[in-house]
Amino acid sequence: MTISVPPDIARECRGIAKAKGETMSQLFRDMLLSYKEEKLKDEFYALQRYGVRKAKAVKYTEKDIERMIFEGR
Repeated sequence: MTISVPPDIARECRGIAKAKGETMSQLFRDMLLSYKEEKLKDEFYALQRYGVRKAKAVKYTEKDIERMIFEGR
């Protein structure tokens, strides 16, 4: 796979990889993994906010939610 980045970004990436003692390939694998983890975390928090809104709309208490979770297990 080949990617193109502006020269200043390429320089910065080479510097980061060198400082970490990694290859450019490893640096980009790490960056992709970090991006994916951040995206999953954002999705998780969005689902939490959605759940809070729905629970408030039907006036569930924290105890109600805990009970439903344990009933479902």
